[in-house]
Parts: sequence; C-alpha cells; structure tokens
Amino acid sequence: MSAKNRDEHNRWRNITVGFRVSPEENELLNRAVALSGLPKQEYCYQKCMNRDVVVQGNPRVYKALKNELAAVLQELQRIESGSDVNDELLNIIELITDILGGLKGEDNNGE
Repeated sequence: MSAKNRDEHNRWRNITVGFRVSPEENELLNRAVALSGLPKQEYCYQKCMNRDVVVQGNPRVYKALKNELAAVLQELQRIESGSDVNDELLNIIELITDILGGLKGEDNNGE
C-alpha cells in the first residue's frame, strides 16, 4: 500500500470511480485541472465533494494561466460583437479570474 493511495486522513483509496464525458466536456475539465495545478483525481474529488479547490501558485499553474489567457485573447479577437461569446469562453474567463484573484490574496468577490 503506497502513500499515494492514501488521502490526507491516511485512508486507503482503493475504489475506482469513473464517468463518461463528451470531448468538449473533457477539454473543459482538462483546462480546469491544468489551471488548478492539482492532479485530475484530486481536482475531481474536491469538486464532487463540493469543496473549494485551492490553487497553489507554481510554475505549472503560471504556464497554464499564460496559455489560457493567450487562448482567451485569440478568441476575443475573433469575436466581433459581445453576442457571439459562448458560455464555455465565459466559464474559462471566470475560472481564470477566480484563480488570479486567489493568487493575489483577494477573496472571490474582488474586494
């Protein structure tokens, strides 16, 4: 029983849970996981248990934020009017905003 199969309360994680997603959902999930800096298993576990995902700033998170911001900028340059903005783009922008606000030590309300 390796340490990586145990949680923070030293409980052995020996049950596998899986679920199906669409290719679009998979892309969104992978983007959120990259922005969190957590392993996918831990990210999904935290979200399923309705717990806050705490992002620890590190080079991987910085690179993911940089790449996502570049993709958002490219998408915004493509859009001619605000009515063409899709929900997925707005969700990614909101996620990036929350992460950047947390890295600055602000709460999620921007106060």
